[in-house]
Amino acid sequence: MAMGAACTFGIEEEYLLVDLASGRVLARPSHALARRCQQALGAYFAEEMFHCQIELASPVFDNLHQASECLGEHRQRLIGLLAEEGAGLYCAASHPSAHWLRQHPRGSPHVRQLFDDYQWVARRSLLSGLHVHVGVPAGCDRMGLINRLLYWLPLLLVLSTSSPLWCGHATGYQSYRRVVCGEWPHMGLPEPLPDWAAYQRYRALLQRTGVLAADGDFWWAVRPSRRFPTVELRICDACPRLEDGLAIAGLFRHLVEQCAAPRGVASRITRELRWITQENYWRACRYGRQGRFIGVDQQQPVNAEGWLAQLRAELPAATLDAERAFNHCARILREGTSAERQLATLAEARRQGLDQRHALRAVVTQVLREADAIPTSHPAQEPLPWPANPMTSTACKTP
Repeated sequence: MAMGAACTFGIEEEYLLVDLASGRVLARPSHALARRCQQALGAYFAEEMFHCQIELASPVFDNLHQASECLGEHRQRLIGLLAEEGAGLYCAASHPSAHWLRQHPRGSPHVRQLFDDYQWVARRSLLSGLHVHVGVPAGCDRMGLINRLLYWLPLLLVLSTSSPLWCGHATGYQSYRRVVCGEWPHMGLPEPLPDWAAYQRYRALLQRTGVLAADGDFWWAVRPSRRFPTVELRICDACPRLEDGLAIAGLFRHLVEQCAAPRGVASRITRELRWITQENYWRACRYGRQGRFIGVDQQQPVNAEGWLAQLRAELPAATLDAERAFNHCARILREGTSAERQLATLAEARRQGLDQRHALRAVVTQVLREADAIPTSHPAQEPLPWPANPMTSTACKTP
């Protein structure tokens, strides 16, 4: 890829498999169901750590239209085939009532090693993310690029937040997934390494001292690939609405293109920026769209909409894809995130007299509907007593 050229990209979406009748996670999906998943996704199917979770790993795209066509087609094919087995596709980052101790890890050597090394930290990771890989032009120092991207990562998390509920309870966080991720080593913000040479020295140090295997990976919120000339966004929660995930992917691709350009933004490797990014990261996890963040000028706090406007002013859209991504992300911040809609559904269901178990079940149905993951002909689904758009209820506003 030439410097200044449009960047290619790919998307990975992780999903949980649930029973459509009960809404529960399928701890032990049948062999027939596993075959359905592989049949639906073909070459783009990938296994995850648990039997109840799968991944769609896309091909390489040139534009968002290609991504929309591919992911939309494969999502719907997967949803249709799963429904024939009474199963559904849960596309949010956490399930509201699943208990992680009841889930069964896969038996591959890689997964067994993860569970042996990280014990309950691995067992607790019943979570789904959205990962975006973007190709980097030849000659671009990827650690320098990551330093220039760093400040904006919490904003991308805000846009994707979809994990406010965990083991039957509201956690107080909009992205509890990222709280759990913090229990893993090398899964937070990337280390403050100024360039690729420093990255190689850091990696060599960890390998030499036995901390990192020769083929080991870092799981940073954004990281360089070991095998390909790409950077990978890993901070984002999975998105029930495909169009939300596509917009976030488009915005990240725009960031990479602008920061990798010959006259791209200056490197942001100062200590102050690390402090600010870490603070904004915590606020994004805790408050999501409702948070107040340290803006570009570092003088006055900004809300999420103002922060996105600052990004748009600093790195204006240079392509139609980028313009569409900005516009859709602005819509997310006006109308609310998946995390807010889940909490609103839970509150409305309780207000209408449902107990906690049935209120959590209402959340599952709401998330399935957002992803178009409930076939209209499925007999197990009955109307539940909450408004079609729970965000409109004054009783459901999140704090």
